[in-house]
Amino acid sequence: MPEFVISSGHAKYVQGAIGPKPWGLNEVDEARRVVDQVTKLLKTQNVGVVSFHDDVSKTQDENLDRIVDFHNAQGPHECDVSVHFNAYEETDKAMGTECLYVTQDELAEEMADAIAAAGMFTNRGPKKNTNLYFLNNTAEPAILIEVCFVDSQTDADLYRGNFDAICEAIATTLVGKPPVAVAQFEGPASHFGGPDDMGVDDDEGLAFFDDYEDAPHLFLDEQPPGTTGLARRLDPDEHYVACRWDYDVTPKEMLADKTLRARVTSKKTGKTAMAWPADWGPHVDTGRAADLSPGLMKTLGIETDDEVEVVYPA
Repeated sequence: MPEFVISSGHAKYVQGAIGPKPWGLNEVDEARRVVDQVTKLLKTQNVGVVSFHDDVSKTQDENLDRIVDFHNAQGPHECDVSVHFNAYEETDKAMGTECLYVTQDELAEEMADAIAAAGMFTNRGPKKNTNLYFLNNTAEPAILIEVCFVDSQTDADLYRGNFDAICEAIATTLVGKPPVAVAQFEGPASHFGGPDDMGVDDDEGLAFFDDYEDAPHLFLDEQPPGTTGLARRLDPDEHYVACRWDYDVTPKEMLADKTLRARVTSKKTGKTAMAWPADWGPHVDTGRAADLSPGLMKTLGIETDDEVEVVYPA
């Protein structure tokens, strides 16, 4: 049986709130993004979770029944979670986040606090609401999250800029503790990748990316002259990292997932930054624990052979 059942509000054919173009948020689309990312984060920590999106219902009543029926069909579990986005009127004012409940006042307060901190939202806090079908009809304890307002430009900008942190906050609050790292490395670091890296051959590839299209966020738009390999096409200003990954623990497919990043911390400066896994390395003979992009080393304020800690996923 799952520990958590989490669903997105409304349905494919029963739209929720929609903010003004071009910056407004679409509640159905964004609730699905949040549910999918939170579900992925929980699964990486071996937490039992089942998620649901309604692609069938054509009316609001049918939609509410279908969502609640799905939650109740999953058998005993710890908590039911519904993800929504709020709306009021078009504004550039910060409106914020809140979490609705009937019985789960402590969890709702913790959730509102966590999302507000992660998204830098105004914290509207926990709100008891006895009039919502979802909260009144799930068999297990339930909360309903209102991530932010779709028609507040400030909220929309904060949401887009802090999406990963918001989802991590939701997942962490549900399990009651920060995620446990799957992989961790400590030791000296060096730099690699990009047009000026003469330590790699001009045709050298990467361990889990075969083409530019596999990870365009990591690469320069054009192949550097005189090269054919992806290692020299890496954008040195992006934040990426290579470690000696154990593919039985962190499979290549997981490392290539652009929604999961590593936290890299400098032991010398105390600075921390997020980075995408980009390759396997460095060779064990170097005595180093990680290879970092030049841009990441600059952000951390470190030089070759300064020590770092890499935690993945974070």
